[in-house]
Amino acid sequence: MSVPDHIAALPCWAGTVTAEPLHGGLSNESWKVTDERGAHVVRFGRDFPFHHVDRAREAMTARAAHDAGFGPALEYAAPGVSVVAFVAGRTWGAADLAAAPDRVGRLIRSFHDTMARHVSGAAFLFWPFHVVRDYARTIAQGGSPFSEGLPGWMELNETLEAVQVPLPIVFGHHDLLPANFLDDGARLWLIDYEYAGFGTCLFDLAGAASNAGMGREATEALLLAYLGAPPDPAFRRAFDAMACASLLREALWAMVSDLHLNAPGADYRAYAEENLDRLAAAVSHFNTTYGTDLP
Repeated sequence: MSVPDHIAALPCWAGTVTAEPLHGGLSNESWKVTDERGAHVVRFGRDFPFHHVDRAREAMTARAAHDAGFGPALEYAAPGVSVVAFVAGRTWGAADLAAAPDRVGRLIRSFHDTMARHVSGAAFLFWPFHVVRDYARTIAQGGSPFSEGLPGWMELNETLEAVQVPLPIVFGHHDLLPANFLDDGARLWLIDYEYAGFGTCLFDLAGAASNAGMGREATEALLLAYLGAPPDPAFRRAFDAMACASLLREALWAMVSDLHLNAPGADYRAYAEENLDRLAAAVSHFNTTYGTDLP
């Protein structure tokens, strides 16, 4: 196929260029581009202030992640576009993530232990309960069809936040969907650093588990691999609450996206409903486990 003009015009290519679209993203336009030096991934995406996404910060984090050994090399970045080296590997699905909890736990621990030494610039804080509150403001102001559910979700958000326990601040990825893991047969790579920043280890752990639909046995293996020992009861309760929070945040992310984004093939309302269904199951699990009555 012919190379679109906005790709061909980028100044980072060597020789003849070919391009093919990469599908599956919910917010950005991505292409695999091949030139005389090899294959690359081009991603187009502007700043998304409604999602707290700053592309300059994302580019800094991508460079840091490559330096720390977690992500592919960032080869070019300009406002609205980035180019990274193509990884010849397989994008994971939920079943892959759920089947390798110990491997994922060790990767997350290494990321949390390592990344802070490589990032630069002003620190960005990712606190999911603030994110949910801010998303709720956007949803309420935008006339979303989901607005009527906001009071209940905000009550749930406050309750889940109150269950959290003091933990060391780490630099986290904060978007550990299965598709952000790449397996080249020898190692795992992490991609997409839009939401990376300082925060609590629990969001990455709970996000990985909830996004993959991990059962109890896999979840225990994930936490054991990360902590090196079984979690104490307070940590485990906070983790289970954060699993609910990660699904609440993902549902509200979809509602905000429904107001502001229009990626080809993306059905943000259906994605919101999917995550609300999963949230209901997670809340039921929490209430059953701890004898509580979360809203």
